[in-house]
Amino acid sequence: MPKLVDHEERRAHIVDALLRSAANHGLHSVTMRSVAIEAGVSVRLVQYYFDTKEQLLLAAMTRLATRMGERIRHRVRTTGAAGDPRAVIEAVLLEAVPTDEESRTFHLVYTEYAVLSVTDPALGGRPFLAAPDEMEAFLAAQLTAAQATGAADPHLDPHQEAVVLLAASAGLGLSVLLHQRTPDQATTALHYHLTRLFPPPT
Repeated sequence: MPKLVDHEERRAHIVDALLRSAANHGLHSVTMRSVAIEAGVSVRLVQYYFDTKEQLLLAAMTRLATRMGERIRHRVRTTGAAGDPRAVIEAVLLEAVPTDEESRTFHLVYTEYAVLSVTDPALGGRPFLAAPDEMEAFLAAQLTAAQATGAADPHLDPHQEAVVLLAASAGLGLSVLLHQRTPDQATTALHYHLTRLFPPPT
C-alpha cells in the first residue's frame, strides 16, 4: 500500500528549510530553488504547496509567530508568572533578546521581512506585520491590571508605555544581533526599565 502523504508535515518541512536558508544567507537571497535545495526536494514540489515566493514567505512568518507565542507561553508557565502582570510582561520582553538559535532566527528573519515589505507591495500589509499592534494591546492590558493592584505606577499611560516597551525590546534585540551588546546586557537594560514601571514597595 502506498504511504499516505502528510501534507502539513511536508509544508512545515519546506517552511523550515526557508527559515534555515534565511538565517544562514539572508532573506533577500532566498528563492524557490534555494529552498528546494535546502529541503532536499524538487522545485516543483515547493511550487505545489506554495504558488509564489510571497506565499512561502508569509507561511514562514506565520510559523515563526506561532513558535514565538509557544515560547512565551512556555516561559510564563515555567516561571509561574501566569497571575503576575509584571512577570508576564517580563516573559514577553525577554523573548525579544536573541539568546539561542531559534530566537536569533525569529528576530533576524522578522526584521528582514519587515524591511523588505517597505519596498515590496506584495509583502506589505500582511497580517503578520499587525502583530505588534496586538502585542501593544496585550502589554497595555497587563500594565492596567498591575495598576489596579497597586503594583505599577498609577500615573503611567499603559498604552504609551506598551509602545515604548516594544520599541525598546525590538531595539535591544537588534543590538544583540549586531553584536553591539550581549544578551545579558540587553536583559539588564530591560530589567532596569521594568523596575521603573514597577517600583519596589517602600
